Formats: sequence, C-alpha cells, structure tokens
Amino acid sequence: MKTLSLLALFLVPALTLVPAPAQTPAAAQTPAPPADQTPQKPAAQTPAAPPAAPVDPSAGPATDSGSIVLPKKKDEATPPPAPATERLANPPGETYSLRVDVPIVNLDVAVLLDKNHQFVPGLKAQNFLVVEDGVEQEVQSLRVTKTPITAVMLLEFASTSWPFIQDMENASASFFRTLQPEDYIAVATYDLRTHILCDFTNNRETVRSALQSMMIPTFSETDEFDALYETLDRLTRVEGRKYIILISSGRDTMSHITLDQMMAKIKATPNVTIFTVSTGGMLREMSRGGSMRDMDYLQADNEMKTFANMTGGLSFKPVFQGELPDIFGQINESIRNQYVLTYRPTNAKNDGSYRKVKVYLVDNEGRPLKMQDEKGKPLKYSIVARDGYKAKLPVE
Repeated sequence: MKTLSLLALFLVPALTLVPAPAQTPAAAQTPAPPADQTPQKPAAQTPAAPPAAPVDPSAGPATDSGSIVLPKKKDEATPPPAPATERLANPPGETYSLRVDVPIVNLDVAVLLDKNHQFVPGLKAQNFLVVEDGVEQEVQSLRVTKTPITAVMLLEFASTSWPFIQDMENASASFFRTLQPEDYIAVATYDLRTHILCDFTNNRETVRSALQSMMIPTFSETDEFDALYETLDRLTRVEGRKYIILISSGRDTMSHITLDQMMAKIKATPNVTIFTVSTGGMLREMSRGGSMRDMDYLQADNEMKTFANMTGGLSFKPVFQGELPDIFGQINESIRNQYVLTYRPTNAKNDGSYRKVKVYLVDNEGRPLKMQDEKGKPLKYSIVARDGYKAKLPVE
C-alpha cells in the first residue's frame, strides 16, 4: 500500500547513520508534486522536522510537537451563602430605638431625738411619708447607712476680733477630735479670698498641721458668700455625699456673690449637706444692745440657718465652749447614721424645676408617729432632710 511505503521511506534515513556532510536528508530528496496537484496528507499527520540527533529505533514514529492545549479548569463551586438572620423590620423598613428615662430620687434623712441628739434606729419604709410639691410619694426602698464622711472645714479667719478667732479654733479642734481614720477632710479658710490649707486627706497629722498653721490673720473682710460658692463649685467634682462644716460669724462684707445667687447655687448643688457653727457667741451676748452691728449678726445667723436647712444640715449658735463636744457629737450622729429613702417622683418631667420635699413620720395607720421613753414619757424628735432637689434638664 502507498501509505506503508511512504512511511518506510521516512523511517529509512532516520535509521541510517551517514558521516558524509554533503548528503541531504531523505525528506529533502523527495520529488515535489506536480504544480497542478495538491499534496494529499494523512489526517492528523504533519511532516516531521529533520532530527537533530540520532533517534532510537524503538521509539516509534515521530509525533506532533505543536502547542499543548490544556484542558479548561473546571469552575470552583461557590459555597452556599449563610442563612440570613431573621429580623423584625419596622413598617417603613427603618430601625428605631426606645429610651425610657425614669427619674429616681435618693433622699438622706436623719431622725434625731431632741433631748440627747441620738439617732433613732428601727424605722421602716412605711413609717416615712414623703410629700413632693404637695403630692404624696411612694417610698420604694429604705436602707440605713453608716459610712465614712467626706467633709470640708470652711473656717472664717480674718482680723476682726480675737474672741471670734478663738471660738473658730476651739470649734475646729472639737470637730477634729471626732474624726475617724477612714474620713477624708479638707481645710480651707477665707477672708478677702479663699485659701486651701490642705486638700482631701485621711491623714490626721496633715489635717492637724493645717489647723495649726493659722497664726496671724491679714485682711479684715469676710467674704463668706464667695468662699461658700467656690467650695460648692469644687465639691461638684467629688463623687458621693459631701459635707461642709462652716464655722463662721456669718457676716459677709465684700462678696461678689449675692444672697440670691448663693441660694440658687445651693439648690443646684446635689449631695452636699451644710452644718453651720456661729462664732463670737459670748461676746455678742455681753454686748447686746440693739445696735446696727447686732442686727448684722442676727441676719448672719438667719442666713447660716437657712443654708443648713436647705441642705438637710443643722445650725448651732454656741455661747460657751463646753457646748462644742455635744454640738459635734450631734453632727456626727447626723452624718454617720442616716436613712436613705428611694422613690420615683410622680412628676417625671425633666424641666429643671426645683421640687419642694417634706418628710414626716407616721405609724401603721398613717397618723403622726409618737415616741416614748422607757417610763412612757413622750419624746420629741427632729427630722433632718433636704428641703428639695432640682430636677434634671432634658440634655443632662
């Protein structure tokens, strides 16, 4: 057959080793086909190029060395999407949030016997009747606290009169002796300006050194409103319940702050209780004669009492030095032992208004609570509590 003879014709030169350089390959000696005849090639077969090296006879016929076509890589399977989380959509498809601001009022209340100024224990939540702006409130919870105190001793130290300075030193020393190791105390004095002798510390020696550093007063002005205003402003940056022990004659001479501004500041400052102790009682009793200066002191006493009542504190006007231990014992009873009432006011508006609060003691039938001693004699008592609070504003 022609096909076999043509294949043999290609294989013979490949198997013959010819050293002569002039000899051409067999493929080149093959006669060209006539011009009018198109060469017929077997299907899928192309002429082999001249070998560059001897070919092993056992390798078989030469094959096509054209470009290799790689099979198309199969598309990787896309992982199925995660199941969608079920959501509750609002009607227009938007997301809304609801914030409910329920105001809660914590009210510190001390119940003290008038005879010996002792704290009255054992009272229950139903024994307290809280009235806010004339509306009775429901007490949610009641607890008794006995904690360390954080207080500022604000002392009038001006060159006015030596008996006033001596009374201030005796009163501050009496309060110092009632301090406990865990109490934090700051000491500040004022005349024309306010001077901080020591910042809050529980080191008794530091407080003692601050009290002993007061040697000779300089100015005679007593700017009580400015000093008290600055002290309240600093206490707003201190957390928790704070106290101010104001030992002063109560007179104000050259303050930039007016009485109305002072009272507004007291109302706007939460968690601060003011206790006031007047100085110069003996000198004032001896020189009492209805003079204009006496009227100034009477007005000063009234102002100091107002500051104390507004914050749930107490005000004292001692005449003799022997009264001081009992006075500061009463202050300690009021500070360290308190009832904390919690209630939700019926007026839930955040309008920044001042709410007047009054606290009463009642029995199980709602009548005024009566106390008796061991002999059945009635006992009088005092309820010490702040007279109101300032509601929050919407932006607070």
